[in-house]
Amino acid sequence: MKKLIALFACVLPMCAAFGDNPPPPQPRVSIFSTTTDWSALTGLSLRQFIGNFEWNNSDVKQGLVLYYLDAFPCYGEADSVRVWLGPNNKSEGKLRLVCVHAPKSISFAWRNATRDADQAQSKGILTCPVSGEYELKIDISKCATGPEWKEYK
Repeated sequence: MKKLIALFACVLPMCAAFGDNPPPPQPRVSIFSTTTDWSALTGLSLRQFIGNFEWNNSDVKQGLVLYYLDAFPCYGEADSVRVWLGPNNKSEGKLRLVCVHAPKSISFAWRNATRDADQAQSKGILTCPVSGEYELKIDISKCATGPEWKEYK
């Protein structure tokens, strides 16, 4: 009985604080990849693909951070969708994709940053042509910069 009274003593003041205007409910947003079984839906087997990047110092300046944006026919493996490309052909991270077939192009969220920079807001979309089977070749000099995020509505 004492526990029940203590509970009401804590909850009632909180209810009174909201009065007649409780805060509006906030929708929950999931940031997880789709759970669709693409192999079952397409009848095609899923295979792993590895992204290999080519770039020049002028393409990346002090560094370029790429975050793979999931898109059919591929989705990124959770621990390998962030890649840092830096000067002098230095890199960190891997791009591993699971696809129903080799993509012809892929898109990244991108930003310029040094290797050890904290995660921060990216600039927009970078779309890159892809060649190869299983070992995908991505030449950064052939990528096209899309609109910045503020231009999306």
